[in-house]
Amino acid sequence: MTEFDDNETKEYLHKIVVVGVSFSLSSIINYLLLIKSTGKTSVIQKYVNGLFSRSYKVTIGVDFALKLMPIDEKTNVRIQFWDIAGQERYGNMTRVFYKEAMGALLVFDVTRLNTFDAVKFWKKDIDQKVFTDKKKPIPTVLLANKIDLIEQDDENWISFREKMDKYCKEKGFIKWFETSAKEDVNLHSATEFLVKYILKNNIKPYKDEEDEQSIQLKEETEEMERNESNSNSGGCC
Repeated sequence: MTEFDDNETKEYLHKIVVVGVSFSLSSIINYLLLIKSTGKTSVIQKYVNGLFSRSYKVTIGVDFALKLMPIDEKTNVRIQFWDIAGQERYGNMTRVFYKEAMGALLVFDVTRLNTFDAVKFWKKDIDQKVFTDKKKPIPTVLLANKIDLIEQDDENWISFREKMDKYCKEKGFIKWFETSAKEDVNLHSATEFLVKYILKNNIKPYKDEEDEQSIQLKEETEEMERNESNSNSGGCC
């Protein structure tokens, strides 16, 4: 972390990946069943821009959004959301998209619990491909989205909810939230919890050896250029 003057505002940049339901484009039946998505793009758009729409197009590849979150009078966090397409888990691109992420939001649709089946696969995908600087899995928050579309006294949902704390502990989620993009339920709370967790635990993105070698080579090259410049600027007769 950069050293700051006590009177300066500290500003951080956190890359957060947002992922959801997985499906294979080669499976027409699965595609038609899951095209409705979990609402992860709606979650981002509502939180970042205050907008909600039922007609967002299916994410292809990755989309981006940026949000400034004031933590206190002297601390701001710029959150860079990476909205990753559901089908990308079946390709090799998630490793690229995950790179240097510091946290993740994993979204499923409470009205279609078959989307919950994909949660364990996404969590495994994240845990295997992106790490903190201490080579540990990045913190991930689970979002049970579209909570506005179910009855809170529904017995199936009550039974499901009672198991969620245990499930999250077993699977390594730091917390879970019931959310609604339409009604703006818990979107700020979930994101704030993740961001503050990252700050509290001083989480930094993992740099692989190739990145470290590139940085070291750059520093050595710059040092050599400075020395050469100083040598050439010396007076001589």
